[in-house]
Order: sequence, then C-alpha cells, then structure tokens
Amino acid sequence: MKEFVIELFPNVYEMFGDLLDSIWQTFVMVGIAGIFGITIGTLLGIALVVSAKGGLYENDLFNNILGKIVNTIRSIPFVILIALMVSFTRFLVGTSIGVRGAIVPMVAGIIPLVTRMTEQALLEVDPGVMEAARSMGISRPYIIVHILLQESLPGLLRSLVTSFISLIGLSAMAGSVGGGGIGNFAIRYGYSRYMNDITVVTVLLLLLIVNIVQSVGNRAAQRLTH
Repeated sequence: MKEFVIELFPNVYEMFGDLLDSIWQTFVMVGIAGIFGITIGTLLGIALVVSAKGGLYENDLFNNILGKIVNTIRSIPFVILIALMVSFTRFLVGTSIGVRGAIVPMVAGIIPLVTRMTEQALLEVDPGVMEAARSMGISRPYIIVHILLQESLPGLLRSLVTSFISLIGLSAMAGSVGGGGIGNFAIRYGYSRYMNDITVVTVLLLLLIVNIVQSVGNRAAQRLTH
C-alpha cells in the first residue's frame, strides 16, 4: 500500500512535511483573519441595520456613507486589493508577503461580505417584534443584543460558515502572490514545477476542508433553528 501511494504521489510523499506546514499556515491565516474580519463585519452589519430608515438609531447620512464604502471595497477583486494594500500591509505588519502579509488583505476582503450577510440575516427578523419591544420601553441596546441578534442566530451562523469558506478561497488566492499556505504550496510546486500530484492533492484538501466546515455549520444552524 505504501509503495502504491509513493508511486501515485511521489512529490507529495517527498514534500509531506512542507505540505503539513502549508496546511497549518492556511489554518492560521483563516483563523486570525476570520476573528478580525468577522467581528468587524458583524459590527458594521449591525450598524447598517440600526441606522437604516426606521431603525433603532436612524441616520441616513451615516447609513449611505457606510453602505457606499462597503460596496466599493466589495467590488474590488481580491488580487487587486492585495496590490492596493501593499504599502499599508507593510506599515501594519512589517511585510507584504508570507502569512502575516496575507492576513491584512484577507481581513479587508472578507469584511464587506460579512457586513452584507449580517445585514441580510438581521433584516429577516420580524420588525413587529422590535416594535413591540420598543413600545414596552425596552432600551435599544437590549433590543439589539437580546432580540435582534438572538432572533437572527441561525442566519448569522450560516453567514459565519460562508465567511470561513470564503476565507479559505481568499487564502488560496493570497498564496498565488506569495501569501503562504496551501495556495502558495500548490502554485510553487504543483504549477511552477509541473508536479501534478501536488496540485491534485492540494485541491482535494481544500475541498475536504470546505465540506467539513459546511457540514458542521449546517448542523449547528439546524439545531439553533429548532
């Protein structure tokens, strides 16, 4: 069996240690970028909802400006965003390549997506529930935390899963420009050196990770819904 695997994936076997390192780098990139990007994006999504017309903190000017900023960043292709942020990334973390250099543009790239998905999840909450709470004199911060967020938990969880899956894709794209992780490993060896077995294995690994995240997230969302 071992001989068959070596014959089928010779380069993967030879560089197995590097492959494990690239997987770990991907987890680090996705984990750190996810913590910052999803936190900021969720807060901005809440801000968009509560500042909209008829919201708890209605403010048309703020809502319009924030919405346009989110839409502008969201419309920029991620590879171009990496290039645009090179100077800022170097200033912030000291380098624009490797794992540290990839995390900053990954955070910037995921924030608009999380913001819009959070906004959509919150808008699905029945407005009548919040109106009833306001008529009873319940404070606005309490309504946001205990009614708006609580009622939208299944939708927020699904958006969280989608965000992590998107981050895995962003990490692979960041790897194509020296960002580290599985994407960088696939480009450096599988593509540049024509090691097809490495390309196949890295693609299968990404598919496996995405499917695991999706399955776990779906089950959690179903439990919250019931």
